[in-house]
Amino acid sequence: MFSLKILIVEDDSVSALLLQRALEKNNHEIIGIADTGEKALDLLDESHADIVMMDINLAGELDGITTTEIINEKFDIPVVYLSASSDAETLNKVVGTNPSAYVIKPFNIRELNMVIELAIFKDRKEKELQKLNNELEEKVRMRTAELYEANKELTKALEKEREINELKSRIVLNVSHGFKTPLTSILSSAQLLQMYAEKDHPFKQKIAKHAMKIENSVRALNNLLTSVLFFGKADANKMEFKPKKMFLGAFVKELLDTVKAGIENDVTIKTELGDLPKTIVSDSEILYQTFENLLSNAVKYSKDGSEVLFKLDYRDGHLHGTVVDNGIGIPKSEQSQLFDRFFRAKNVGIVEGSGLGLSIVKKCIEVMGGEIDFSSEVNKGTTFEVKIPVK
Repeated sequence: MFSLKILIVEDDSVSALLLQRALEKNNHEIIGIADTGEKALDLLDESHADIVMMDINLAGELDGITTTEIINEKFDIPVVYLSASSDAETLNKVVGTNPSAYVIKPFNIRELNMVIELAIFKDRKEKELQKLNNELEEKVRMRTAELYEANKELTKALEKEREINELKSRIVLNVSHGFKTPLTSILSSAQLLQMYAEKDHPFKQKIAKHAMKIENSVRALNNLLTSVLFFGKADANKMEFKPKKMFLGAFVKELLDTVKAGIENDVTIKTELGDLPKTIVSDSEILYQTFENLLSNAVKYSKDGSEVLFKLDYRDGHLHGTVVDNGIGIPKSEQSQLFDRFFRAKNVGIVEGSGLGLSIVKKCIEVMGGEIDFSSEVNKGTTFEVKIPVK
């Protein structure tokens, strides 16, 4: 991840120190730590920052939300909110300030990195779009006399805008619906947890149940954000293949642990590992995206009580991976669209999804120079086979 100049605005010194260490560990430069909104504005007057990590509840006359409004107007710097609260009232307050992202405390380093990268990406794209709009308006004003040429430029710009709006609409329809359900679950479960905690009776089972709902919902949100950011990089031609030495056994364990932790139905994963080398040279992040999406999809669309088979082998300088499920299958008439972005088969029913998983897999395979094939039959299941060159 690229290095950024970051201002931390946090009135709890311990939280600020932990956040500073986490950010510096990822090679970011902390230009200062402010415990009030007033000090934050003074620091920004003195030093440039690429992004601000803002605690919502601050001491002093300026709270985090008011301080953010001033930063938006005066400095135009992306702001990521930090808060231990995710209730509806807090969310309604921050929406009006158009935050770049929102992080619930306590956070983990991986989540924090993802949120910061998403915030910077969002800010840059908004500024690029604004710059394009400004340039277009200037061209129209300057070339009024050259009506024909001006109309040509305007037509091109409108066509580009139409494509952007169409893509935006599809994202809103597919991805925002995926945000809504997990957010509702997070809020309701958090409120119930608070009610149970306030009483003197033991509610360990209920607390554990709702804590699991929160964990699964947050995981679903993180997966959606990761998918959106992935295609943002791909569309901007910033997706790079960075192979390096990795321990294959540890990679497989982390992959299976993550997928199993996210299983919400009664499905088990059977693993068959061939004679695998201890280490390989590949891009672990892209490799992880490939198998995590394939396995998660297989589990999600499988019937309760069924089994997903995951086979991994190494032959002739290639990883050979196979994922077999006995799920709903893919209608033959729709199989040609399987790897299209946002595509979801008509037989998925009420199973939630964004339609991005398999398109991510396809892109990852292309970047790694591999091959992917599949076979599927409705109500009998689907088999995916991938062949990926490694060193």
